[in-house]
Amino acid sequence: MFKPLPAYIGLRYAGAQRRNDDSAGLVSFISGLSMIGLILGVALMIVVMSVMNGFDRELRERILGIMPHVTIYNGSPDVDWAQLRQQLVSDPAVLSAAEVWQVNALARRGAEVTPLLVQGVNPETITEVSNIGDFLESSSFDALLDPSEPGVVLGKGLAEKLGVEAGDYLSLIVPNNDSATGARKAARVAGFKVAQVFHSGTVLDQSLALVAWQQARTLAGGSGGAGVQLRVNEMLEANWIMRRLLQDLPRGNFYGTDWSRTHGNLYQAIQMSRNLVGLLVFLIIAIAAFNVVSTLVMVVIDKHADIAILRTMGASTRQILLTFVSQGALVGLVGAVVGGALGVLGSLTVTKLVAGLESLLGIQFLKSDVYPVDYLPSQLVWADVALVVAAGFLLSLLATLYPAFKASRVQPAAALRNE
Repeated sequence: MFKPLPAYIGLRYAGAQRRNDDSAGLVSFISGLSMIGLILGVALMIVVMSVMNGFDRELRERILGIMPHVTIYNGSPDVDWAQLRQQLVSDPAVLSAAEVWQVNALARRGAEVTPLLVQGVNPETITEVSNIGDFLESSSFDALLDPSEPGVVLGKGLAEKLGVEAGDYLSLIVPNNDSATGARKAARVAGFKVAQVFHSGTVLDQSLALVAWQQARTLAGGSGGAGVQLRVNEMLEANWIMRRLLQDLPRGNFYGTDWSRTHGNLYQAIQMSRNLVGLLVFLIIAIAAFNVVSTLVMVVIDKHADIAILRTMGASTRQILLTFVSQGALVGLVGAVVGGALGVLGSLTVTKLVAGLESLLGIQFLKSDVYPVDYLPSQLVWADVALVVAAGFLLSLLATLYPAFKASRVQPAAALRNE
């Protein structure tokens, strides 16, 4: 006979042997529901955690791959930016650096007007701190430097708002106020030819435009907005690195900002959403796991006579308890493992499934003007899979303790008297 005896009996109770009566059928039905609920809860938890990991990855690799970790500014027009860049990049915490001139402006095409962030870049250095080159053709940078027809590179969202595409023309407008007196002056306006429309699939498509360094300087009036963008070794330590670099620079008008100020709210929102959704799905798993309690309680009621016979044959209370723990553990193990497998499959395919559904229905669920990215990302982390499967199984195991204890307390004489 299969040993140990409690596991053998428990597995037979949980197996295919069913009597053709109403009580046995009801027990079987409820047991199946418990297992299905656990499977769905575990699978959903793994998919949700993978999607949240995907959003976190896209923030790090796409959004912060294009935007710098740190930017050091100076309001003086007399700064030697090339020398400052060399000084900053020599720091061991800095991976790379590039000059930038940032201008808040308005883009106009006919009657359409939209605000945007214009970055004046040096094509020779911008690709060292940004992966924007992954979304652009090499000829686009050359078009930015064309003196006869200065070019501009627009995000896809901006291009759609303005109704332009590569080869079209638009105007960039920068308000001009006297910072000393507050008096309004004529706005600075410059015409540009759209060199390329890039699609990064992120929120930056809705706000970012690139022009040549000198063109941005002209738009800014030669003052304000100039700086050096940095990529650092440890993204989460960007603020501390920025403060240390500012202390090492000579006294002047230097100041800085890091990604946590520009995209920190987005990062916090992703982490908060991950925790809240994870908690809610964990509660679903807990509910599904504790459905095992109702299943085993009904099994105990249905098996009163069997329990009494086992006791009269010499089975100890410990063996009876382990019998029903074994039955509940089998339900939990099957539910957690099958749910884990479905969750892994769902995590690996959810991006393509959602994209296919969008294509089939002709709608877009995620838009980069509302969400960080315009598609549903997913990143499977095996440690999360192991954690969720183990949690589902342990919760199911804990849920078996009460009905198993009640089964072990069944009195043989009282149970057989009612048969």
